[in-house]
Amino acid sequence: MNTLGYRSFAEDWERRATIRTRPRRLLENDEKLIYPPCRQPLVLSETFLEHCPQWRDFVLAQSFYKFINDVVIFETEIVDKIARSIAKNRFSQPFPPACRIDAMTVVIDEDYHALVALDFLQQAVHMTGIQPLELPGQIELSRALPAAQARAPAHLHDAVELIVVAIAENTVTQDVAAFSRDDSVKRSIRGLMADHLIDEGRHAQFWTQLVRLYWQGASSEDRDCIAEILPVFLAHYLTNDLQKGFDRHLIEHLDISADIRLILRHEIDAMDFPITRQHPLVGNIVSFLHHSGVLQTPSVAQALNDYLARPGSLA
Repeated sequence: MNTLGYRSFAEDWERRATIRTRPRRLLENDEKLIYPPCRQPLVLSETFLEHCPQWRDFVLAQSFYKFINDVVIFETEIVDKIARSIAKNRFSQPFPPACRIDAMTVVIDEDYHALVALDFLQQAVHMTGIQPLELPGQIELSRALPAAQARAPAHLHDAVELIVVAIAENTVTQDVAAFSRDDSVKRSIRGLMADHLIDEGRHAQFWTQLVRLYWQGASSEDRDCIAEILPVFLAHYLTNDLQKGFDRHLIEHLDISADIRLILRHEIDAMDFPITRQHPLVGNIVSFLHHSGVLQTPSVAQALNDYLARPGSLA
């Protein structure tokens, strides 16, 4: 494998990784919120504001718990798996030692992020007295990854996993950045997000470089096959079905009248935020595909363009 241009971040990890440099953050008991209302449209709906604003803190707490749960699933069940595979040289295409060492730092970081997230969840439960409802066992990527791999021949399963995890890592980095800047939430939570961002920015670059290395050595047939699979992945990844299901579950636990509950359910079902080519998520994905060299392949560019042109394809 041609590793020309690969830049290891092992020294940067030693100097800046949050597991090396950050003390434990403690959740402060102040007037700030635990979760941004802009990320939970339920609490901003007219019906909610008029008939049950007293349930705001409960809904935001549960939404925070879901966010934490999503982080743990993503980092321990998905990213950890492939990073560990690369680090231990079990990936179908071997990477050089520098890549494998960097991959092990990703494993350490992601497991540490999960530990910090669970610590914050327990702190939040203790402070608010609000116990978590049953949390989802999957995230969007849990469905999108196997759906994409099912369309690939066996020898490309690892490659598909590498590319879609890299897409997700780049997407998560931007999401965490937005969270860390939200002044409505407690400083410790914004600090948690800022800490996370330091590591995730490094990870995003790592996955981009690895995809670039893989893509440079991939055959034209394999590239074209993956190009056909990318729209399948996007169709399963860029959805809000799981979030809507969680919000419906939340509504069932509010002590409100049956009529108001029915109206809130209808409002949630009607809340569609189409993910068009102008959406930041799509911009992040296109930017990643460009910087990793994948988008320079004509079949990828064509498949992505055709998919984005479909009416409602990303809704």
